[in-house]
Amino acid sequence: MAEVTAAQVKELRERTGAGMMDCKKALNEVGGNMDKAIDFLREKGLAAAAKKEGRIAAEGIVEAYIHGGGRIGVMLELNCETDFVANTDGFKQFARDIALQIAAAKPRYLAKADVPEEELEHEKNILRAQALNEGKPEKIVDKMVEGRISKFYKEVCLLEQEFVKDPDKTINDLVLEKTAKIGERIVIRRFTRYEMGEGIERREEDFAAEVMKEMNR
Repeated sequence: MAEVTAAQVKELRERTGAGMMDCKKALNEVGGNMDKAIDFLREKGLAAAAKKEGRIAAEGIVEAYIHGGGRIGVMLELNCETDFVANTDGFKQFARDIALQIAAAKPRYLAKADVPEEELEHEKNILRAQALNEGKPEKIVDKMVEGRISKFYKEVCLLEQEFVKDPDKTINDLVLEKTAKIGERIVIRRFTRYEMGEGIERREEDFAAEVMKEMNR
């Protein structure tokens, strides 16, 4: 088993708000796998973010972001527990980062549970047909479909997407980190994304690259 490093313990502590020794123990229990360590802490009730899940987050802000002279617009509701936190620069910057993520990555849903069942089944049927057309054995097709569905979720669900400014983290990771750091429950409640001419056939433009430039200013 690989030795757990101090850097791993530090990262896990920052992401969950759990104690240093609890983080070290969790990483040892799961062989150093960060995602499994987070789950371990949450299951044990040791993650600060997990302890806040039942608390009401009814304050917050509505962030509006317009990009490219009005070509892309995002409206986002980000909630927290108090108006004090809602008015801090850190919370406002987090809302802006999430809005920019939405502009760049085009999520259609917030979470896996929001994907309509009929759309999910339609996607699975297509993926199954693709696997069979590739000549894959029937007995492994279902496993392949599940793996490809995970990729589908990462494309269409905001919480599952890699953060464009740091692909090593998902948006859900960022929410947990912010919850642990601020000490209040943070919730992305809803969002809407508009794109000029959406649905009308036109030339492709790299909006993601443009948004990244905006984020790095």
